[in-house]
Amino acid sequence: MTNKLQEMLDFIHESPVCFFAAANVKKRLQDAGYEEVTDLGMIKAGGKYFLTRNNSAVIAFRVPEGSVKGFVISAAHSDSPCLKIRDKAELEGGVAIRLDTERYGGMINACWVDRPLSVAGRVMVRTENGVAVRLVDLKKDMALIPNVAIHMNRAMNDSVKYDPAKDLVAVYGETENKGRFYEEIAEAAGCAKEDILGTDLYLYNNQAGTVWGPSGEYVSSPRLDDLACVFSCLEAFLTAKDTDRVPVLCVFDNEEIGSGTKQGAGSDFLPRVLKGISRGLGLNENAHYVLLDNSFFLSCDNGHAKHPNHPEMADTNEYPVVNGGIVIKHSPKYATDAVSCAVFTEICRRAGVKLQSYANRPDIVGGGTLGLIADTKTPVYTVDIGMAQWAMHSNFETCGSRDIENFILGVKAAYETTPDFTDERVTF
Repeated sequence: MTNKLQEMLDFIHESPVCFFAAANVKKRLQDAGYEEVTDLGMIKAGGKYFLTRNNSAVIAFRVPEGSVKGFVISAAHSDSPCLKIRDKAELEGGVAIRLDTERYGGMINACWVDRPLSVAGRVMVRTENGVAVRLVDLKKDMALIPNVAIHMNRAMNDSVKYDPAKDLVAVYGETENKGRFYEEIAEAAGCAKEDILGTDLYLYNNQAGTVWGPSGEYVSSPRLDDLACVFSCLEAFLTAKDTDRVPVLCVFDNEEIGSGTKQGAGSDFLPRVLKGISRGLGLNENAHYVLLDNSFFLSCDNGHAKHPNHPEMADTNEYPVVNGGIVIKHSPKYATDAVSCAVFTEICRRAGVKLQSYANRPDIVGGGTLGLIADTKTPVYTVDIGMAQWAMHSNFETCGSRDIENFILGVKAAYETTPDFTDERVTF
């Protein structure tokens, strides 16, 4: 196992939910000398900065010493499909205390059943000076959703439909443990139970990721979609050489539910930061839009690899395979066009980075991407890319172990390349 692969697995294991993913990105940035700012009027040439929003989204950037000719942006997302714990969590009555949940994102219901789960998230706590944010991670097996026995439901193996109000309710403890759940949350938050004023808590799979296969060719872990891209983009951003472009790293939240929140790719977060950078450089609005016209955006989210047991579900010609290289995603629902595809293909060719293509089978509709959504507020040339993986939206996904470092190299090469865009040609 390579060092980067183990670092990625550690990053994912330490990022059970979006708040911890953002906090871990923030810590890496601070360790690398980046300064958190709220006023972009304070930025200076040669400076390294980042901003956060909602404890779950981060944008970081470096300001070149000389003149600036555009932005190079990579973006991924901090959230993953899971079960969100409802505000009034404890369900009483019956033979056990249960935790009421609702589905977050397009999760695969069956893989959450009969699996020990832990709890992590954000707690709002009353203090003497107002309300404080506390992140909590119980880091232990503390809930489970039991299946119905095959003897009681003989159709269990025949495409069973899960009723979220019944079949995705987690058992927490015996009935005498009434009230204990919020006591555990308060202990983790370092406060009294009555001082908890609000929560964003989630059930998550606490199993550590693993590398497997005869040659260690596969890696399986919770939350590969999209923390593998978050980790890789962060690595590429921190190690890329400076050019005459402003390198920007974006970690958005809520991609799994449409990106339409204040911390999502559809918000004003990125355009406000980019405009603030331009103002900090002394540029007027027109000069800012000139920079945008000469910018490049990498929308990073994993793609569907050809399934070993269901090859018929892949497109005939454009199907990626695990360990086959970075996936360029093509679809009317993606932001990739001929220009962005050509530019990224040439960047990777020059850097010796493996590439492959993905398109949805024409009769199967795929999901959208944060790049297409972000483009509505930040109109720049955008390519949708990712790593090929199996079982997307499962709570234990699989991708190729060799694809991780290849992806880092590709994003790093994009940060270090300076394409100049016109309607007739792109020059490097």
